[in-house]
Amino acid sequence: MIHPIEVESYQILAARVDLSHLSPGTRAVVERVIHASADLEYAETVVAPEAVVVAAVEAIAAGCPVVTDVEMTRAGITGVEARCYLAEAVAAGNRSRSSAAMRLAAERHPRGAVVVIGCAPTALYEALALAAQGRFAPAAIIAMPVGFVGAAAAKAAALGSGLPVIGNTGDKGGSAVAAAACNAIVRLARG
Repeated sequence: MIHPIEVESYQILAARVDLSHLSPGTRAVVERVIHASADLEYAETVVAPEAVVVAAVEAIAAGCPVVTDVEMTRAGITGVEARCYLAEAVAAGNRSRSSAAMRLAAERHPRGAVVVIGCAPTALYEALALAAQGRFAPAAIIAMPVGFVGAAAAKAAALGSGLPVIGNTGDKGGSAVAAAACNAIVRLARG
């Protein structure tokens, strides 16, 4: 059952921004991100191709793993088990702990995972590099890291990679936003 506060929030959202031109899956993701952030700018900056949303929904429905860059992103995901390997990861050389954690995720779930990145651009770059090497084939990547250093460039690289990516442009993003996008997909998968 949907809580009355959520119902009211979606009513306010609908009154403030028209998303009716978006396809159903794309609209669900954009609405959930705006609902979680109260930031209407996401109506213009989220990139959620319907085909990628469908692929992510199918992966979740089939029980494929969900892996995240950091624990904060994992903690925001509801309705499905999500895994984060940051606690096991060790930074080495110029590899951050988040990128090392993404490498562990790729080793343990090389095909079909839904990858959710809300904090660490380095984790996103690592996922892209592993995919380019043929070592990681996620069903979908939710690419929404936040920050002034590297986040916008990492998201642009992801969106231009040819991989199945849901993301946003610019510096904004974050664990709550990435988790919200994933939660929209989980809700669609649960029907």
